[in-house]
Amino acid sequence: MQRTNFGEMACSIARTMDVIGEPWSPLVLRNVYVGINRFDQIQQQLGISRKVLAERLRWLVEQQVLERREYAANRHEYALTDRGLELVDVLMVMVRWGDKWLAGEAGPPVLYRHHACGGIGHATLACSACGRPMGAADIDVLPGPGAS
Repeated sequence: MQRTNFGEMACSIARTMDVIGEPWSPLVLRNVYVGINRFDQIQQQLGISRKVLAERLRWLVEQQVLERREYAANRHEYALTDRGLELVDVLMVMVRWGDKWLAGEAGPPVLYRHHACGGIGHATLACSACGRPMGAADIDVLPGPGAS
């Protein structure tokens, strides 16, 4: 079966899904965003096969969402590019939806601290304490009540 090339469609949603629509990709981005950025760390935390992770990382680097950096001789880690950081903003909208509709009784697994005012709250587009916009570059991720 041949995969549909969503990147060729004249639709921004389809083109974005071509980059991050495979289910592991958003989870890899999330991990790199919170500081889990070395291959073995990502693999262990997600429980993903090494082959699939290598393919996902290669794709995300190729799409200029992540960059591969050497931190020691023949040892690499991954970092978000500007493109990748903006995609984390997209993921934050998914988090907000998941927190609202799927978090269950325990509540959301993470909360967010706004750099500008120190307010702590749920994933939103604006800080509930000060009302300023909150993007991925403006927050710290903290354990929430639903963290396991």
